[in-house]
Amino acid sequence: MSKHTGRRVAAALALTGSAALLLSGCFSGGGGNGGGDGDDRIQVAFMQPPKSNLNPFSDDAFKLSRWSTGETLVRLNDDIEIEPMLATEWEQVDDLTWKFALRDDVTFHDGTPFNAEAVKNTLDKAMAASPPPRALNGVAITTEATGEFEVTVTTDAPDPLLPNRLASPQMSILSAAAYNDDGTVTPIGTGTGPFELVDVNGSTTATLDRFDDYWGEPAAISGIDASFVPDGAARAGSLRSGETDVAESIPVSQIDLLEEGTAHEVQQTRTTYLALNTKTGPFADPAVRAAARAAIDPSGIVDGVYEGHADPSVGLLGPAIPWAAELRDDVESAAEPGDASGVEITLATYTDRAELPEIAVQLEKQLEDAGFVVTQDVREYVNMEKEMLGGGFDAVIYSRNTLLDTGDPLSFLAQDFMCGGGSNVAQLCDDTVDSLITAGQQVPLGEERQKATMEAEAAVLQLDAAIPLVHDRVVQGEAGTFADVVRDPLERRLITELTKPAE
Repeated sequence: MSKHTGRRVAAALALTGSAALLLSGCFSGGGGNGGGDGDDRIQVAFMQPPKSNLNPFSDDAFKLSRWSTGETLVRLNDDIEIEPMLATEWEQVDDLTWKFALRDDVTFHDGTPFNAEAVKNTLDKAMAASPPPRALNGVAITTEATGEFEVTVTTDAPDPLLPNRLASPQMSILSAAAYNDDGTVTPIGTGTGPFELVDVNGSTTATLDRFDDYWGEPAAISGIDASFVPDGAARAGSLRSGETDVAESIPVSQIDLLEEGTAHEVQQTRTTYLALNTKTGPFADPAVRAAARAAIDPSGIVDGVYEGHADPSVGLLGPAIPWAAELRDDVESAAEPGDASGVEITLATYTDRAELPEIAVQLEKQLEDAGFVVTQDVREYVNMEKEMLGGGFDAVIYSRNTLLDTGDPLSFLAQDFMCGGGSNVAQLCDDTVDSLITAGQQVPLGEERQKATMEAEAAVLQLDAAIPLVHDRVVQGEAGTFADVVRDPLERRLITELTKPAE
């Protein structure tokens, strides 16, 4: 039996020192609401609007965590290790069973008490959701309240990654009032964090106020005013004009237009790759996929599109995961390139990340030089997500944080390339890939799991289901009006109870 009593669970990996998370700053210039009376509201421009009405079982959960309104039983710290949050300690009883001791001083934003029954309700709802949260992909759990402040979670198979799964923002614990009979989930006023979500105006704005009964240190500012601004130039413009204190994902074309000291580069565990539809259309033929791979040269993307603010592709896992390069072997296509002359394809991507349409222009030329006939489809992400996940395009330029869901890159491969993966844009369903990932998921975190991860990556790349293009470094804009804004490679945290007006 292994016991984890408030200590850190063995890490899946360690990020490089350049990817420091919590940084405070006090810069000149900028605008916004920074003052010094301790009762200020921070204005934040976010890249994407909610896609699922802030349902925490979707990717919208990461907004809830970046706003510090939704909290989980445990969380990943700066070293990608598990630490306590709403649970104070945990114990693995046997291969299938885990017990979590809960905090006894937490109140939901609606005034109802946080206890084991509330946790069980959330985890049961997550397991019953259709589709379930990506964090639960590949595992089934049952939850029992074994005390007022103790829950026991049982998995259907040995799962060394369970604490990492429960650290995903998609597993945020909400009060019973959040869960509606029709299956929708309402996070307004139902979280436990230092900020209470009090209003959402569709895909335009959201408002959060400080929650004075927070179980931890009260927030240093009175609230967060969030706006959703898909256009990158507009986000940068709002920062320059003083309308915004913090802006997500500044396009590289806008960096030189910002005041010195306001653009902060974060080396993220994010990879942009070209997903080829392996199920239907021209790329269902391995020889046509091999022809596309042979035609594409991503070497010019770093300088030509990102102006040096990115890293060349070396695989699906980039330099922010240092052990990946050490364990990676060269991979060649399993098929010989076929004749692409006259093959008509649709190349899709989205405008939310300003660089992706520029990449599409480069790839279109390279593919056409090889004989493909290319039609582009470029829209906002929210308007094309269902089509992408449903195989509606032949090829998609797709950007993914490979540690986003669980802090474990093997989970990313499971999501994006297994038959039942929740983000399987490539529509890949291959017995070898599934077997490698399934076997690897049973291996404890550490060197052997890392090796299993790289074997799975090689199998995906050999099938040309994905062509790695670039490893992103995201630029976060900060006017200098607030300090202790988190610069997070995992994109889980941004504004916390420690965020305060700059001095």
